[in-house]
Amino acid sequence: MISPQNVLRHELIGLDVLVARASNPGHVGVSGRIVDETRNTLVIRTERGEARIPKRFSIFRLRLPDGTTVDVDGSSLEMQPERRISMRIR
Repeated sequence: MISPQNVLRHELIGLDVLVARASNPGHVGVSGRIVDETRNTLVIRTERGEARIPKRFSIFRLRLPDGTTVDVDGSSLEMQPERRISMRIR
């Protein structure tokens, strides 16, 4: 089960997200559902369409299925999703 302690080892697609901080001020406040993930970006479906947000220099506030929220530094997500899920996080 996904929890704040192991969120980096789980699939992010389908989770609700808010961009809490970003180097680009235009990205701050973007919210919606994660629909795709690449090595360097998250694709978020918003009310206005899809937004591609770079992981580096961004802080993402994720809402987990049990309703808890967790802030994740995008730099810790910056790798291929399939590789991140299979690696051990200390």
